[in-house]
Amino acid sequence: MASTKKIKGLRWWIIGVVMLGTVLNYLTRSSLSAAAPTLKDQLHITVEQYSYVVAAFQACYTVMQPVAGFILDSVGVKIGLAIFCVAWSLTNMLHAFANSWQSLAFFRGLMGMAEAAVIPAGMKSVTEWFPAKERSIATGWFNIGSSIGGMLAPPLVIACIQLYNWETAFVVTGALGFVWVALWLLFFRLPSKHPNITDEERQYIQDGQEVAHKNDKSKPSVRQIIKRKEFWGIAIPKFLAEPAWQTFNFWIPLYLSSVRHMDLKSIAMFAWIPFLAADLGCVVGGYLSPLMMKWFKVSLITSRKLVVITGAICMLAPAAIGLVASPYTAIALFCVGCFAHQTISGSLITLSSDVFSKNSIGTANGLTGMAGYLGATIFSLIVGVVASKIGYDPLFVCLSLFDVIGAVIVCLLIRNSATNSPVSV
Repeated sequence: MASTKKIKGLRWWIIGVVMLGTVLNYLTRSSLSAAAPTLKDQLHITVEQYSYVVAAFQACYTVMQPVAGFILDSVGVKIGLAIFCVAWSLTNMLHAFANSWQSLAFFRGLMGMAEAAVIPAGMKSVTEWFPAKERSIATGWFNIGSSIGGMLAPPLVIACIQLYNWETAFVVTGALGFVWVALWLLFFRLPSKHPNITDEERQYIQDGQEVAHKNDKSKPSVRQIIKRKEFWGIAIPKFLAEPAWQTFNFWIPLYLSSVRHMDLKSIAMFAWIPFLAADLGCVVGGYLSPLMMKWFKVSLITSRKLVVITGAICMLAPAAIGLVASPYTAIALFCVGCFAHQTISGSLITLSSDVFSKNSIGTANGLTGMAGYLGATIFSLIVGVVASKIGYDPLFVCLSLFDVIGAVIVCLLIRNSATNSPVSV
């Protein structure tokens, strides 16, 4: 960078840029669900065919997650994430050329491969730029981008549809990624190489790393990673938790249209609100971990477990969606579910940085993310088949129970001594 001015608290500016990239990633991802009622009519897509389109994204995302993590660990997060962002922006714009559910699924699959890098890249950035005690907070702030993107999609996409057409919506949301890539390449460096970081902050980050992360040169193989029970203590709960978030992302507008009979204008007005609640879940979940360490004098790992348990209890709310008559009460229960899921998700993502070395975090997070999206893909296909026959209500109950089971597994498989050094607040 040309300027050598020192910036106090530079790590928070870095995570702000990561968050902005996550916003754009989820804006493109959520554009499909916001446009779904229109696409369903204009391309003559059935609910089951829509589930195939959703599953195409999720299946390709599933396969690509560990590959993306390996690439990020190999070439570095700066260049790696920039390449992936260009790819997902282009493929999102290509959606405008779709003329059937098959072509839409094809472009969606390509975008799933490109978007698979965002969470591993975010966690790799957090691991490199933050001491252990601040990682859950940093993760919460970058992960908030996922729900902000989901929140912005309904009003932006529907405005484009009403002013122009659905094709324009995909072009506009995709083009924004190119602006972010320029900002990312200009601003991001590692702490050891960034000219704008103060000496005090660089030392603070280094001193706050666990013993296993300091001067760590090791790079465990995939086989070594998956042999650890801590890996399964994250991967299985993600397999169980991710279907909820993907259901909220891809099915809420269609559910409000087909079951609650809301028109496009009403969906634009209300479908973003659950994602605002998800924003709060990201932030609150991030701060809960250090607060629990302070209040209850528990270890770092135990604090993460307590956040997962808290989120799992709150996730019981969506199970009651089928019992309420008002669509607005249903939206309120979706809000609780989105809040709950993001507290769980943030804690599970952060656990990866707690139990894996910084040189393997991209690969490890990609592998656990693969497990999550495998669960999401399977569940989306089930939604497509079951929703039109018996309705959505039993599926919402399943999503709630999945997270309760996941919380139990986290507690059983992840040891409190999984990190190599205690962290104080």
